[in-house]
Amino acid sequence: MDGIRKAFARAKAEKRSALVTYTTAGYPTIEETPDILLAMEAGGADIIELGTPFTDPIADGPTIQGANTQALKNGTTTTTCLNIVRQARSRGLRAPVLLMGYYNPLLAYGEERMLQDAKAAGVNGFIMVDLPPEEAVRFRQHCTNYALSYVPLIAPATSEKRMKLLCSIADSFIYVVSRMGVTGATGALSSGLPELLTRVHKYSGGVPAAVGFGVSTREHFVEVGKVSEGVVIGSQIINTLKNAPSGQGAKAVEEYCYSITQRRNPQLSQSNGETNGTSHSISTAANPQGDGSGWISHSNGDSDLKKISTEDPTKQPASESHPANGTVHVDGVVTDSDGPGLADQLEALNTSDEQKEPELIPSRFGEFGGQYVPESLMDCLAELERGFNEARNDPKFWEEYRSYYPYMSRPSTLHKAARLTQHVRKSAQKGKGANVYLKREDLNHTGSHKINNAIGQALLAKRLGKTEIIAETGAGQHGVATATVCALFGLKCTVYMGAEDVRRQALNVFRMKLLGASVVAVEAGSRTLRDAVNEALRKWVEKLDTTHYIIGSAIGPHPFPTIVRTFQSVIGSETKQQMHELTGRLPDAVVACVGGGSNAVGMFHPFSGDRSVRLLGVEAGGDGVDTDRHSATLTGGKPGVLHGVRTYVLQNAEGQITDTHSVSAGLDYPGVGPELSSWKDSARATFIAASDAEAFIGFRLLSELEGIIPALETSHAIFGAVELAKTMGEDENLVICLSGRGDKDVQSVAEELPKIGPMIGWDLRF
Repeated sequence: MDGIRKAFARAKAEKRSALVTYTTAGYPTIEETPDILLAMEAGGADIIELGTPFTDPIADGPTIQGANTQALKNGTTTTTCLNIVRQARSRGLRAPVLLMGYYNPLLAYGEERMLQDAKAAGVNGFIMVDLPPEEAVRFRQHCTNYALSYVPLIAPATSEKRMKLLCSIADSFIYVVSRMGVTGATGALSSGLPELLTRVHKYSGGVPAAVGFGVSTREHFVEVGKVSEGVVIGSQIINTLKNAPSGQGAKAVEEYCYSITQRRNPQLSQSNGETNGTSHSISTAANPQGDGSGWISHSNGDSDLKKISTEDPTKQPASESHPANGTVHVDGVVTDSDGPGLADQLEALNTSDEQKEPELIPSRFGEFGGQYVPESLMDCLAELERGFNEARNDPKFWEEYRSYYPYMSRPSTLHKAARLTQHVRKSAQKGKGANVYLKREDLNHTGSHKINNAIGQALLAKRLGKTEIIAETGAGQHGVATATVCALFGLKCTVYMGAEDVRRQALNVFRMKLLGASVVAVEAGSRTLRDAVNEALRKWVEKLDTTHYIIGSAIGPHPFPTIVRTFQSVIGSETKQQMHELTGRLPDAVVACVGGGSNAVGMFHPFSGDRSVRLLGVEAGGDGVDTDRHSATLTGGKPGVLHGVRTYVLQNAEGQITDTHSVSAGLDYPGVGPELSSWKDSARATFIAASDAEAFIGFRLLSELEGIIPALETSHAIFGAVELAKTMGEDENLVICLSGRGDKDVQSVAEELPKIGPMIGWDLRF
């Protein structure tokens, strides 16, 4: 950290602001990155931030996210990042280097190992975007032990109490996050920035402050330098690299930095000294209009994929606009992350035990759970927790919630599946074959269990005074349920859905639009549920004061997993009562499919204290858990951090989130609810995986034996339940949570049958 302090001291002695520059390791290529670091210093940079790429950077805007994506395609790893610093040092780099990134790759690498290797490579410190407060303080202490700096961040919304603490623990400089507002040709500071820096300096005790985000020109640099000791530039450097001719990125960066600082380090300069003093402008528009307009198609080798269009379907021929045909109409398309990321509004990343507010609801389930998000979301999450705690302890809230039971079709029915039970016993050993019961969440209004949570969270949003709702959806059932309750309560609704899921679930897209919701297709990443969650989190932060995010599964930062579980526990509570009425006792086993885990946690939680009841969760095995094409997180994953929560995650050895696959859109997710992760580790619940082919067996069995067409998600649970029932006694009872109906999946089944049908002996040709 001494190197960072000396850099600021040198700039102060020369009566100028220090320039802090950012680039992503491995962008545009791994080989060029050491040259880029040297070019930054040659062009006048005093301190360098080297971004360590991550697959799911929810705190970054489109420019840096794009650089992350390309760097990972290039094979950039944590070891690569360290080698880049080591190579640059060997070639004469003297500027201090900070590694800036996300916690999961560091967690996968190992904290102690990272600190040792970073020190050896010539790294001077860290900026970690998504560490929760208590862990940020712990990690900072580890950094101090290795004489490495941990840089805290402050934003305009940071409270006086938190700001005072952050300033007191800053050991090299304070990163002040701000956004520039452009007025005219030269641009101008946002009106609140001078006042913000005055507050920071009041508590900093002389520790320098560097202002970042939005700075792109010499004029910006000079103006910001009037109120701060340093200026941070990142996205514009990435744009400079993007626009440079192949192999000329380092030279272009040097010239850009020189245009900002008007100073050059001749010992490192790769330039001939000529400069035109110009810089490139920043554009974060996802497309020329900035609204996702026009036709979007995505080539992945399947010519039969439906197209996604934002055109007015009433102006298209009926043959084109019908949802069963070749076009799915949505209200927008996100190709990259459109608009500012959460990092544009970051608050402090550190606090202490004395500063923490008392928990209203436990934020963790064993080691799992927590709030791994930039603190721009912390105030809103705290407001949500307080509001939910008041609601759940208010009998009038639950009276209002239950008043919608007739609308929801609650209580849902439970009955014995006689023919499915007979089928089990035919293939089981003598005396084996449990009685199979079905908890009929598929009969709920909108066709799945999702309505339970949607009604509850909509009532909570109204109680909090929110007027707009955003949501993510995979199979579309949560999107339909959210659109339904927004229509019921008169709330504006926007649903984010992965483009691949839009194509697979065209009917549900049309249903959402019929209900008045706007549907935005996300073309980024794997174009599935994971990417819809990323985008919804980004958009939520833009209008926290008026908007509530109705997460559909038991995932995300605290208190979302507890909120979803609370509203979905109606499934297990009713099952308990109904089984007592039918059999006089508790069931011996309950079974549910597991993606994020909303129906599973809702069924399991009321039985979690009843040790006689076996809890079986069935995940999406895809092509097999021994392949890379599955979504069985609890079966094949390991603990990590994704979408603000510590839980089991499908990831590679580097901590990068891996792509998933399932024939069912609703299970195609690389994470899972933290409470389910806790039950796995404690062995309270058992989790297995059913392949796509096995899910089709479950789909066929319930359709042909009980006259019930199940959702493909539920079909996984049916297969797993049948296999379990074969091992149980004839006097035992098993309940399947029939989480959704399958009309949404009929077309998908028809499309997959030519491949899967021969594998299971199912031929529906006629």
